[in-house]
Amino acid sequence: MNGKKLAGEKAADFVEDGMTVGLGTGSTVYFTIKKIGERIQNGLCITGIPTSEATKELAAACHIPMVALNDADHIDLTIDGADEIDPGLNGIKGGGGALLFEKLVAKASGRNIWVADESKLVKKLGAFPLPVEVIPFGYKMVMKELERKGLQSTLRLKDGRPYETDSKHYILDIKAGNAGDIQALGAWLDSISGIVEHGLFLGIADMAVIGHEQHVSILKKEPLC
Repeated sequence: MNGKKLAGEKAADFVEDGMTVGLGTGSTVYFTIKKIGERIQNGLCITGIPTSEATKELAAACHIPMVALNDADHIDLTIDGADEIDPGLNGIKGGGGALLFEKLVAKASGRNIWVADESKLVKKLGAFPLPVEVIPFGYKMVMKELERKGLQSTLRLKDGRPYETDSKHYILDIKAGNAGDIQALGAWLDSISGIVEHGLFLGIADMAVIGHEQHVSILKKEPLC
C-alpha cells in the first residue's frame, strides 16, 4: 500500500459522527474521501464541504451529504493535502488549482489536518512552485510586479491555454525558493492588487498525517520561529 493511501485512509479516523467536515482536493485526500464514504455506508453521519468541483463530484459518488460553505454555520474539521510541509507545519498548497476554496474552508475550520506522503516533507518551503491565483484582467501587470521583487513567475497552462480555476481565475507559479522570510512573502503577496490568493498556508495546519511505505506518522504543530 502506498504512502498516499495509508495517510489518506488514516486521516478518515479523525472524522466523528455529527461533524461538518471540509473535504480537500488532491490525490491523497482522495483516499480520505473514499474511506469516509465507506464509513457513511456503515452508519457514520456527517456533512461535507467540498473545496473544488472535482471533490464535489467524488463526494457525491461516495454518497457523502454536502453543504455549501455559505450555508454552513461551522466546520469542525478540514482534511486536505499539501504540496510541501515544513517542520512548523507551514505549507505550500495549490498544485491542484483549488487554493482559494481550500484556504477559505481551512480558515473557517476549527481544526485542520493535512495528509501527504513522506516526499512532501521539506526543511524549507520553496522547491515546489508557489501558486498565486490572479484575476485574468491585468495578470501580466502582476507578473511584472513579481519580477520587480526578483520572483520569476510562469502562467499555468492546460492544453495550450491558460489554466482556469473553478472561480475562472488564472494561476501564476512562482519560484520562491530564494524568497527568504515566508511570513513576509505571504504578507507582501496579500498586498498586491490582482492577486486573489496565494498558496502559502502559514500557521493553519494543526496536524499532518504522513504516509510512509509501510506505516503512518503523525506530526503536531510546533510554534512558529
